[in-house]
Amino acid sequence: MKYALIGCGRISPNHIVAAKNNGLEIAAICDVDVKCMEDKVKKFTLPASVKKYTDYRELLKNEKPELVAVCTESGKHAQIALDCINSCCNVIIEKPIALSIEDADAIIEAAKKNNVKVCVNHQNRFNKSIAKIKDALDKDRFGRLFHGTAHIRWARDWEYYSRAKWRGTWAQDGGCLMNQCIHNIDLLIWLMGGEPVEVMAYTDRMKHDYIEAEDLGIAVVKFANGTYGIIEGTTNVYPKNLEETLYIFGEKGTVKAGGTSVNKIEEWSFSDELDIADEVKAQFSENPPSVYGYGHTPLYADVIDAINNDRQPLVTAYDGKKALEMVLAIYKSAAQGCPVSFPLTDCSTLDFMGRFN
Repeated sequence: MKYALIGCGRISPNHIVAAKNNGLEIAAICDVDVKCMEDKVKKFTLPASVKKYTDYRELLKNEKPELVAVCTESGKHAQIALDCINSCCNVIIEKPIALSIEDADAIIEAAKKNNVKVCVNHQNRFNKSIAKIKDALDKDRFGRLFHGTAHIRWARDWEYYSRAKWRGTWAQDGGCLMNQCIHNIDLLIWLMGGEPVEVMAYTDRMKHDYIEAEDLGIAVVKFANGTYGIIEGTTNVYPKNLEETLYIFGEKGTVKAGGTSVNKIEEWSFSDELDIADEVKAQFSENPPSVYGYGHTPLYADVIDAINNDRQPLVTAYDGKKALEMVLAIYKSAAQGCPVSFPLTDCSTLDFMGRFN
């Protein structure tokens, strides 16, 4: 399957490795920074046949790839994805799918019109720990669900933001909830039933006065099935990343996924006693070298299988919209000082320009 990568920045190595692990033909890469492309070719020993482009439209026209990964700054995801889709390419979009509800809807409709597959790169769904929790939910081992919590307690400093000027801006990124926390927000929505009805939130910029958006977000969510969710996200932790954790509390079960990026099962207790907690913790825990985990390779495998068998991938464009919608609803609730109901319409990160001035 002919593959191309658009955007060769911080996350691109995970995509290159996933493409190679799945036997894709890496036909081309694209970035406005030529040196960045050359570094990736050298580091990952890509073949000489790989073409390098600074204009992704030229790439699409000349190479006609079957699958494209969009890994640029967040604010450019939507337009690039739409151009790929309208060129009849299947697409993997790095999170978030877009920065507005309007753009997310446009991607969903374009994918339907052109009959292509679109996956949003929420790779933590493929963590061993998360897969085990999802299996327990599917088997109704929790009984009645009560509530779930998503905590993202990480650290980002001036050096991180200075390396890419788009980070922390409303036009191209958003704050910690949109960038660092959206993976765990996706998991909370997915595992707790998928349909939020209301959120009440606070956001603030407490430490990083050189960015536009928030570095702290706290929210309480009510879901249509009667369950609740709590979201806590921050990039203010001293001195380094602490944890990304996810709790699920039910009538007959309690689970905690922890570690740097919900990659370890740290609590496993069910009334049915179908398995031994220590064995589950040992078997379904991983220790990845970074917060990105090991999920990219199985996510790519799922997308390839979805294309070959004409089915939807595990993480669809609609799923990506749901995670985006949650973050935007949190922003709106915090800005207005009141609960916000779902579904959300006509909302964008640009609506919050000047929020912390």
